[in-house]
Amino acid sequence: MIDYLIVGSGIAGICFAETILQNGKTFKVFEDASTSSSRVAGGLYNPVILKRFSQVWCAQEQLEYGLPFYADIAKRIGTEFDFRIPIYRKFASVEEQNNWFQAADKPNLAPYLSGTVIHKKYQSITSDFGFGEVLMTGYVDTALLLDTYNRYLDENDLLIKEHFDHSKLTVTDDYLEYKGIKAKEIVFAEGFGMIQNPFFNHVPLDGTKGELLVIKAPDLDLDVVLKSSVFILPIGNGLFKVGATYNWEDKTDEPTEAGKQELIQELKSLIDCEFEVVDHFAGVRPTVKDRRPLVGTHHLYRNLHLLNGLGTRGVMLGPFLAQKLFESIENKTALDTQIDIKRFYKKLGIRLDS
Repeated sequence: MIDYLIVGSGIAGICFAETILQNGKTFKVFEDASTSSSRVAGGLYNPVILKRFSQVWCAQEQLEYGLPFYADIAKRIGTEFDFRIPIYRKFASVEEQNNWFQAADKPNLAPYLSGTVIHKKYQSITSDFGFGEVLMTGYVDTALLLDTYNRYLDENDLLIKEHFDHSKLTVTDDYLEYKGIKAKEIVFAEGFGMIQNPFFNHVPLDGTKGELLVIKAPDLDLDVVLKSSVFILPIGNGLFKVGATYNWEDKTDEPTEAGKQELIQELKSLIDCEFEVVDHFAGVRPTVKDRRPLVGTHHLYRNLHLLNGLGTRGVMLGPFLAQKLFESIENKTALDTQIDIKRFYKKLGIRLDS
């Protein structure tokens, strides 16, 4: 009997796999089609919600835990995938500058927002009002991380490349069994695929489709992430990621012409050079209306667990939440009420044992 089954090999799934690997537990991971949103994500980590000038929930804790965690993974798989790069918020007016300064004076935001306007000139970008720099930022090349880590799992006979059939899972008080594999615990990290999971599809998950472009723009000389209505992320060789759209109605992972044109129009408002679209991706982010993740244990089956709802900040949340869930399972440590799926139980009419 092994300790864990993990369903899903996106950011959430591999973060939990790495957590239990570091803790000497045995496991198998099911690679599932639910990883598309992780694979096409921009992968940015940023401690500030720039639209509202507010701090990301537990930002400092996430960064302090997550960055060394990714460094450990990089050593394990022999691949660098975490790249530190500043994020520059482009100012469109003096009013935006003033709003930035007001935010930078707040004690909780001061460590992350530079109080100096940057007037660096970038070729092909008009910036009459300059930029504000966000500190402690970077991006994870999610496709590289997932490909390399899943290859590591496969080479070590820890990866099962098949769709997980929930109807084949037998649950008892003492163990779980799936197609002849016995395990003590199972963690579902299926992303938006959770809506097909009969054990957890009662938990409210509201997927948000996002589309992203890769462009080639040889005349765009940019060494930072530029953030305005969209982000522009340099990835080398004259290539840039541009994203992302937000669509709350379309729940497919197919790129659309409307999404492409929306991004192109926003891009043209930021740069004035020629560019070519060389790739176009889409995925459904696992988002939740209260903007908090979905973490916890099933109300009836004490060996069924959920790690989901990472939304647009998966690379920051993944390591931090994986550790919190592991501590909850192994040490019975209480989860923060803001992330625990129990926060929905009263509304769903679910009563917990006293």
